[in-house]
Amino acid sequence: MTDDTVLGRARVEDRPELLEYYAKLEELSAGALWTVANDIEPWEPKSKSTPTLWNYEALRPLVLQAAELVTPQDAGRRVVWLANPTRREVSAAVGWLYSGLQIMGPGEWAPAHRHAAAALRFIIEGEGAYTVVDGERATLGAKDFVITPAGTWHDHGVDEGGAVPAIWQDGLDIPFVNAMEANTYEVHSDGRQTAEGETNRSTGSYAAAGLLPDTRWDHRYSPLLKYPFERSYEALQSLAKAQAPSPYDGAVLRFTNPATGGHVMPTMGAQIQLLQPGEATKAHRHTGSIMYTVAKGEGHSVIGGKRFDWKENDIFCVPSWDVHEHANGSSSEDAVLFSFNDLPVIEALALYIERPFEDNDGHQEETS
Repeated sequence: MTDDTVLGRARVEDRPELLEYYAKLEELSAGALWTVANDIEPWEPKSKSTPTLWNYEALRPLVLQAAELVTPQDAGRRVVWLANPTRREVSAAVGWLYSGLQIMGPGEWAPAHRHAAAALRFIIEGEGAYTVVDGERATLGAKDFVITPAGTWHDHGVDEGGAVPAIWQDGLDIPFVNAMEANTYEVHSDGRQTAEGETNRSTGSYAAAGLLPDTRWDHRYSPLLKYPFERSYEALQSLAKAQAPSPYDGAVLRFTNPATGGHVMPTMGAQIQLLQPGEATKAHRHTGSIMYTVAKGEGHSVIGGKRFDWKENDIFCVPSWDVHEHANGSSSEDAVLFSFNDLPVIEALALYIERPFEDNDGHQEETS
């Protein structure tokens, strides 16, 4: 039932004496609940975000131009951020998630800093990129997934001698942390960190699935800093052969904290999924916002009834509770989608809801 005239919903009509009453309440910084109740308590989840696709081919020249216009030192972080048309006021790409495209040229580095917001990166292109997180240096290859947990010192750059710049996608929970009025920012006193120990040491320590080193890890985020794409893609291929795909997501794997089996960070999760040649999923909806990046292949998604055609490196979002489905457009090649989300928060607050879309044999009517 979605009729706001039914018993139990606010259905008071304005009258002169009520308007006068409301004005008196406003003078005292108060208000009548029944004037806003139906808006703040919707019948079902309602997102303020708009399904959006960011065409990487169109954005890339402007990202490259940023490298000509400002330095990493002056910009702090030289990033072209991705603005959801209806969430610009909070700098969100979808829901309470921020995203942007960062560029770093050979020999360049960005100053070390830390903040209360958590961050992650998906490497799109380039050579020689690296990050240093709390003293650990990790090399960054194309399609690798990297985390920068809340409160950790981090800086990044590209080694000298490289021939091309590196571009990666940033993902942060900045809008959420700001909404909680809990964000902080601090610059490292030395400008850059001194790397300690072996490069990629966390990847070496937690390299084997199902095996953990005999060390204690007491942080609330994953001890594994980098998740190499080669391993993720190999795992997806194995999964696709081992069991039937999800009717809604294809072969899908969640990036996990190897010490707990939970999400990689308390506020943001990530996953990777494979659509086999010609595969099309059924439509469903769920609470939680998702940012997708096309790691491989081409195809399309239908989100809220609107079709979005995508190819490698394109980025698109699915707002919370929007009905969505995906399809691989190739008859011979896999399609792989990387995504990050706010599901750790949604699940921790017991707010996760998922529903199949049952009309039209589980598919939406498409609009271009």
